Amino acid sequence: MTVDEGTNTVTPGRAALELELRRDEFQLAVQLGLVRAVPLGECGRPRIEQRELDRLRAAPDFPSGLRERVRAVGTGEAAALLDITPERFTKLARTGHLSPARFSLNRYRAVVWSYLAEEVAEFGLACPALLTGRLPLGLRERLAAHEDRRPRNWRARRLAVQLRAADDPWARAAAIASLLDPVQVAEVVDDPYERNHLDLLRPPPPPGLPVRAAAREVADRLTRADDPDEILWHRLSLALALDEAREGRPAPYPGEVVPSRGAGGPGAPRERGAEVSWVSAARWARAGVREGTGAPAALTASPPSLSLPGPAPASSVAEAVVSDERPVGGERPPSRAAARVRLLDRLRRRRTEGAARRAEGRRRRPVSWP
Repeated sequence: MTVDEGTNTVTPGRAALELELRRDEFQLAVQLGLVRAVPLGECGRPRIEQRELDRLRAAPDFPSGLRERVRAVGTGEAAALLDITPERFTKLARTGHLSPARFSLNRYRAVVWSYLAEEVAEFGLACPALLTGRLPLGLRERLAAHEDRRPRNWRARRLAVQLRAADDPWARAAAIASLLDPVQVAEVVDDPYERNHLDLLRPPPPPGLPVRAAAREVADRLTRADDPDEILWHRLSLALALDEAREGRPAPYPGEVVPSRGAGGPGAPRERGAEVSWVSAARWARAGVREGTGAPAALTASPPSLSLPGPAPASSVAEAVVSDERPVGGERPPSRAAARVRLLDRLRRRRTEGAARRAEGRRRRPVSWP
């Protein structure tokens, strides 16, 4: 069944048929934001609302207009549209004058860029001086320095589409974080629960990526920022997006009950303390006993609010001991720096005590005479 009666959505295959688009054209239309998709169904597969199809089909230039907007051309065809050589077109694309719409890998794992025919024609009308004669000195110097802005422009186009489609500040922050290396994200987002929340909201990869490991590694490199200026820009953008998201609502804690979008909308505040996982309870109880202060008040004041399942697996207990945790009541720890200092002190004490026990054991070991 392709139609979902509950939400009135159709599968991508059915939507492509109704829009009279080929599969690759429909994927590009979704990737460019011309066709808005919603993640419904099992495994979060994207589906298309029927009203979105009705809106597109109601356009006066349907279907030729939509098909022309998603028409992608390679380097050779794009050069023919501008009546220039493919080599000159490649130089203009490398210096950032044209932004690729998508990429693919050939059998030699070389990147093949595609461009929107509509944008190529507009560039020819806007910059006729760059189509003939010698290129300006600045462009020649950038080409001599092996500059290639095609991956960066493609990432910027894709990020702009994701930011326009996201209605949640945390989703917008996740879209920015997806362009950074995990190490870069960890330096900007020091809270592990916020990093986990951003990872859960990470946008899916673009359709059509290769599945083979060697080719997938090349494709994954293209989806992440690699230029120092680009990395710095996305780091600053991520910091600003996090400030905006935190003002609306904090990232959820482990075991927290989060209301659905329909209940309060993407910006609605979340209730804290409604449910606490056994990891949270066991971790803070163990911390209180270790510090000699007993269990935290949140664990003893309101037992009905806790939901503690049965015995925990050993791997989860180990993870609970070593990872940073937040108070069960919903408030952040008074000082994460102080908690880290206490943790380091405990590790140093254990290391010192272990060394002393080993030294004492060596002294008590019986001596065997030859």
